[in-house]
Amino acid sequence: MADETGFQLKGSAPERYEQYAAPFMAPFVEAVLDAVDLFPGATVLDLACGTGFAARAAAARVGPAGRVSGADVNDGMVRVARERAPRMYPDIAFTAAPADKLPYENATFDAVVCQQGVQFFPDLDAAFTETARVTRPGGRFAATTWAARNLIPYFVAQYEAVKEYGGPEIAADYEGAFSGTAERLTTALRTAGFHDVTCREVSFGIAFPPLAEYAPGQLSSTSWGQAIVDNEGDDALVRAGRAVHEHLADRTAPDGSATLPFTANLVTGVR
Repeated sequence: MADETGFQLKGSAPERYEQYAAPFMAPFVEAVLDAVDLFPGATVLDLACGTGFAARAAAARVGPAGRVSGADVNDGMVRVARERAPRMYPDIAFTAAPADKLPYENATFDAVVCQQGVQFFPDLDAAFTETARVTRPGGRFAATTWAARNLIPYFVAQYEAVKEYGGPEIAADYEGAFSGTAERLTTALRTAGFHDVTCREVSFGIAFPPLAEYAPGQLSSTSWGQAIVDNEGDDALVRAGRAVHEHLADRTAPDGSATLPFTANLVTGVR
């Protein structure tokens, strides 16, 4: 069955995702690329590429002799990824495609990375089987998924706001963002044929601009924020963003900014 990921964005949300997700994605992008040991001239796939954070960083690492592709099921994300692709590197080939039906030949890539995407695949085994197919023997795979929500204060606050202003159904959907557990991911990778499979937690302190403005904007760039707007209107989204800020008041500097810890699971394997 085609992958219809649980994180779908529409309208101008992909542009907002590019803006608001960047602060807390950046260090994890570097971590996932470090894990696959890229080299000049390597071929790389950014799986569930979103707006291309990992693809752009990978292109800088593999250089002019390398080749980078990005695949995402969401047309809007792919559109923004193409618009933001740098021109000083070889062109990055972004394609709208589901993770369990990739348009690449067998053994195409030296490395496949996935930054905060695998937890949304409805059929993880099928997606990892397809990933194994397009990875060359000896090639590397690495993915990050958010660790337990209670380790990430920003997401604790956001979950409470989503539950209050979006209701239990949207809050239950939000829980999917934290379903990429170590056991689930390592089991699926081994089943797909990867070996030397590992998983560890990586943590970074992320500096945020004033949260009074950032929190509503960032929530608007998520599928849960969109659902709040669709069901309750724009005012409910603003109130939900304000609730995130208030929940984090004890962690906020006098100017409204904050530095908050984020933790992810980093899973790796060799084909």
